[in-house]
Amino acid sequence: MPAAQTIKIAIDADVFNPEYLPHLGNMARTQIYYGGAGSGKSVFLAQRCVYDMLAGGRNYLVCRAVGKYVKKSVWTEVLKVISDWELTHLFTPRIVDGIIDCVNGYQIIFTGLDDPEKLKSIVPAKGAITDVWVEEATETDKRDITNLRKRQRGGDDSTPKRITLSFNPILKTHWIYKEFFTGWADDQTAFDGDDLTILKTWHIHNSFLTTGDRADLEGEQDEYFYQVYTLGNWGVVGRVIFKNWRIEDLSQMESQFTNPRHGLDFGFSNDPAAAVLTHYDRKRSTIYIYRELYELGLTNDMLAAALRPLIGTQGVVADSAEPKSIVELQGHRVNAYGAKKGKDSINHGVQWLQQQTIILDKSCVNAHNEFLTYQWKEGRDGEPVSPPRPVDKFNHIIDALRYAYEDDMVSGTSLFAW
Repeated sequence: MPAAQTIKIAIDADVFNPEYLPHLGNMARTQIYYGGAGSGKSVFLAQRCVYDMLAGGRNYLVCRAVGKYVKKSVWTEVLKVISDWELTHLFTPRIVDGIIDCVNGYQIIFTGLDDPEKLKSIVPAKGAITDVWVEEATETDKRDITNLRKRQRGGDDSTPKRITLSFNPILKTHWIYKEFFTGWADDQTAFDGDDLTILKTWHIHNSFLTTGDRADLEGEQDEYFYQVYTLGNWGVVGRVIFKNWRIEDLSQMESQFTNPRHGLDFGFSNDPAAAVLTHYDRKRSTIYIYRELYELGLTNDMLAAALRPLIGTQGVVADSAEPKSIVELQGHRVNAYGAKKGKDSINHGVQWLQQQTIILDKSCVNAHNEFLTYQWKEGRDGEPVSPPRPVDKFNHIIDALRYAYEDDMVSGTSLFAW
């Protein structure tokens, strides 16, 4: 086969975090980069994508569980590297196709795992898919990764193939922990083998964070979130709130959902706007969560534009702490109403939801993550606070769900005539 076309440019080693630099040329078949928030793992993997494109001979398939999140995360990270390295003349992003072309013919292809037919048809313009990078890999199941390995068939035996998983850890019950972390010690940070590499990092390994960034991470008071999101440790949730839920594929049932309840929790920069679309089977006390919206940086006009195709003229119960936002949504033709809330509404809402069966569509990855980790608040000593209350973190979908069912909790009837 002809030699891969290499584009020679000068890249200063200082653009990489030192902890990751040795992995720039790592060719282990399976690679795992995980750890705390702000550790720089996603930035490094985006850098490695661009570096490999310039070296030639490698095509990337970059994925997340749900396609709509790809272009707002890894796509943006890769384009930022290209811009920061002043290489825009060497790459052509095709946002509609989800492809970034390098002038030497190699490609970075972005997709979601929720579109299996598209995955089956992916063929790079030149060569084979040598690299698969799965961002937020804890959103996936084992079958997803098995199917991705099949997409790497063909190519040149002299060019090693790799699959890379990156994520913040969640729970030791996750399939990734069971599959790859057998014998892993809690204080271990690395494993290197011919077929498997694991690297654990947290904020101390990211030299580009500010002092304020580090202070925010170290200031976490809840023990679970400190261990997982600050230190990057696999978590054990002892006082998880919801155990009455499961995941199913609801895509073929949506036409049967005729008793909707929709809720909205506002957010903008630090917290996302979160909307949850549900159907209530009152006879069976079953809530079906069939779609979600979970986005940072949406102004109210943008939020309205995202909501209208999802809910049409149906009502959505929103956080009444932002009456101005509710009025603005109404002005943009969204049938939004404020939640009543009231004294002890959080605990009351949680207790009511605990009495229901809750079924999540497999595409609702943010709802899934929240239900996995939503727990009663503990101090740094591991003891529950008094009076008991849930942790007010990563609960945006759950708050929206409480708003959606507020009236059912009180009277067993709906606030709106749907």
